Amino acid sequence: MAADSRVQDITARIVERSKPYREIYLERLRLQISKGVHRSTLSCGNLAHGFAVCSPADKEILAGDRIPNLGIITAYNDMLSAHQPYEVFPQIIRDAAKEAGGIAQVAGAVPAMCDGVTQGQPGMELSLFSTCSMLPSISASATRSYPVW
Repeated sequence: MAADSRVQDITARIVERSKPYREIYLERLRLQISKGVHRSTLSCGNLAHGFAVCSPADKEILAGDRIPNLGIITAYNDMLSAHQPYEVFPQIIRDAAKEAGGIAQVAGAVPAMCDGVTQGQPGMELSLFSTCSMLPSISASATRSYPVW
């Protein structure tokens, strides 16, 4: 089934308008990846927090700079029915990372706000900003992982 032509037109405009910014973002990702993994430069305390729930085998692997550790940013929560389907995604990402030779861990989450909950409430204007930009950026800033949204 083809998308409505209006939706296709809007999508094409968004893609075109965001190209320069997306290229900057992709270049930053390429640069970070080219630098490689540098977990061995982190303090023991920082590593211990990041590896605490890993299996002994994963801890051994992550102690060095041999494989990527993907940081998953999730929108899952139990309170909003629209977010509930996201519950299974971290495990799907973990399985895919393991299959590709990496490890993935949930590194952070976005707030459990959406238009249906915050509409008409004080602070509702902060919902979209904090959910889409501020908190995922903070969660992904950990040096020990690459972010996966």
